[in-house]
Amino acid sequence: MSGRIGIVGLGYVGLPLAVAFADAGRHVVGVDTDGRVVETLGARRSHIEDVSDQALARMGERFHPTTRYAELAKVDAVVVAVPTPLTLNREPDLQPLIASGTALAGVLQEGQLVVLESTTYPGTTRERFAPLLEESGLAAGRDFHLAFSPERIDPGRTDYTLRNTPKIVGGLTEECLRRAVELYDLVCDEVVAVSGPEEAELTKLLENVFRSVNIALVNELAILCDRMGIDVWEVVDAAASKPYGFMSFKPGPGMGGHCLPVDPFYLAWRAREFDMQTEFIELAGEVNQRMPYFCVERIGRALNDHVKPVKGSRVAIVGVSYKPGVGDLRESPALRIIRLLREQGADVSYFDEYVPELSDLGLRSEWPEEPDCVVIVTAHPDLDLERLVRESPLVVDFRGVTRGIEAPNLVRL
Repeated sequence: MSGRIGIVGLGYVGLPLAVAFADAGRHVVGVDTDGRVVETLGARRSHIEDVSDQALARMGERFHPTTRYAELAKVDAVVVAVPTPLTLNREPDLQPLIASGTALAGVLQEGQLVVLESTTYPGTTRERFAPLLEESGLAAGRDFHLAFSPERIDPGRTDYTLRNTPKIVGGLTEECLRRAVELYDLVCDEVVAVSGPEEAELTKLLENVFRSVNIALVNELAILCDRMGIDVWEVVDAAASKPYGFMSFKPGPGMGGHCLPVDPFYLAWRAREFDMQTEFIELAGEVNQRMPYFCVERIGRALNDHVKPVKGSRVAIVGVSYKPGVGDLRESPALRIIRLLREQGADVSYFDEYVPELSDLGLRSEWPEEPDCVVIVTAHPDLDLERLVRESPLVVDFRGVTRGIEAPNLVRL
């Protein structure tokens, strides 16, 4: 594969791809509908943690960010990495994907390769995306090549990257697959070919449904352990000593990020179109969605034990991003916990060195000063746990990070 490569969507998935292809010596045209993102990238300033300003500077003239789809007419391959969120009714929202497909149809050229990376339900590439692109007058699999390759980005992770994480690829035809494998061979050590886009689409959903189900299982166990007076962390660690037949998952305040809270609902929605209820999968999603409510109830009980009501208490949330080491707020359970506490009359503040401001909530990050209760929702690296416990009359830990500390003012999930 030689020549120019286009990337649609310059976020957590698209921008690392752009860097990787540029580092492989290819010229990259990056398209994003957010003019502020394009302006920032044009100045070689990154808006995501996984890509440094130095990496952008290293790309030099090989990277051209723009808001104009027309500039994709001269590339050899286009990778689409736009968001696929849920609607308020927890159903797939394909509007960003539809918009990108419609725009691409206006500039699509014969012989080009288009690869969809956005996580979605099986059948999307063939049944929804291909017809959009074929509005160009070109036929998928004949006049242009089409494939699906699910992103496997874990923001903030450094041990597994785009380069050393196996890449799943499914093409509409054998030639589509060959072209897509050739593309990803430039930036991935291993490319795993599957028989079609549907298999690739379902592979991604299976990966995240697997995690969702197991996290739901251990979260439900945590609630049971709370009632039984058993340390769930000790139980999980003890079970993990078994060298076979068990994989350790940790309980917590709920799931966040761009995939885990969303993907089970994509699969459940698609299954209903085949007259099947994926009850197991849907139940896991419901259990994980309920965890912030349990956490707020647990905070209320902890305050009550200290002879304080939730209403009027100063509650400091420590860590509001969805995972340690990043400032990503997508689907973060901390945001739900803050809103629920406010509804009960708590005076809520937060501290997160990766998130300086929550403008929608009118809050700025600040170290807890004279709180009635500190709640650890996300434990970032270098968080001073000893200081938190020492300076706070009450600490509620939903991540199990204080297990090495014994103190009468400390409560763990």
